[in-house]
Amino acid sequence: MTNSQDMVAEIEALGEKLAQAKASITRRFIGQDRVVELTLTALLCGGHGLLVGLPGLGKTRLVETLSTVMGLDGSRVQFTPDLMPADILGSEVLDTNDDGTRAFRFVQGPIFCQLLMADEINRASPRTQSALLQAMQEKTVTVAGENRPLGNPFHVLATQNPIEQEGTYPLPEAQLDRFLVQIDVPYPDRATECEILMATTGDMEDDAVAVFGDGELLAAQTLLRRMPVGDSVVEMILDLVRAFRPDDVSASDRVRETVAWGPGPRAAQALMLAVRARTLLQGRLAPSVEDVIDMSHPVLSHRMALNFTARARGDSLTTLIDATANTLTTGKAAA
Repeated sequence: MTNSQDMVAEIEALGEKLAQAKASITRRFIGQDRVVELTLTALLCGGHGLLVGLPGLGKTRLVETLSTVMGLDGSRVQFTPDLMPADILGSEVLDTNDDGTRAFRFVQGPIFCQLLMADEINRASPRTQSALLQAMQEKTVTVAGENRPLGNPFHVLATQNPIEQEGTYPLPEAQLDRFLVQIDVPYPDRATECEILMATTGDMEDDAVAVFGDGELLAAQTLLRRMPVGDSVVEMILDLVRAFRPDDVSASDRVRETVAWGPGPRAAQALMLAVRARTLLQGRLAPSVEDVIDMSHPVLSHRMALNFTARARGDSLTTLIDATANTLTTGKAAA
């Protein structure tokens, strides 16, 4: 076979494996296919995800199931106001050897894993939140002047309560930008809630089954980056990201009037990877402009903010993203 035929075969095989993984996850995290797809997108892209939803919607259950299905070594940290950076990263302790000599020994923190669940991340102080900045970007941490590599792969899935603001510290823009996608976890509909009720209140529940083995997720991430992307998709990504920068010449009057700050280059990188992941999860071989539109909300919504006037007027990022994407799509179709 030619190289292109080999790649097609690899993509198709990975698509089948991802379908198995998704089916295994949805047996325990019922009726939230969109949430599962976006979480898998973050892992396939080698990135991190911010799960935003009310307590009791299964966010912890989802992360634990993902850890098993994707064959990852997982840890969980409950972020609280008194949590310190050393509680996450680890610290040096003074040991006394048998001969009476003393030496410092590094004790690893829970961040030394492959999948870290940062539960209620915005409850920790900015000092503690900053402990994740280097880890999320460089996949290494510096403790006592020494760089220490983390798991390979390394992913952070953080949860955040969207309404409880007492005793919380909003995530800084630099940290939000390190999350590949923001994943909104909604209430289930009535039929789904009935299914959850019946599945979780009996004497037996479905167990998560490992689908990916050691090194297979890394191989999938490498294959994803080799997937070709058409010029029209690349142009749409650039047009969409740049359209939300108030000082860009391509920004509309509406954006200039409502957006305080827009997405940077990392948003375009995230979109490029996310559209490939969506393609794989849907069993297709090449991304399309529709994939860019679909992934615009989870990739862009946490990388931009409305100004005070727009918030006072009741504007929303959802409406703005939809309107801008529709304008760009219509304009390209007319051209």
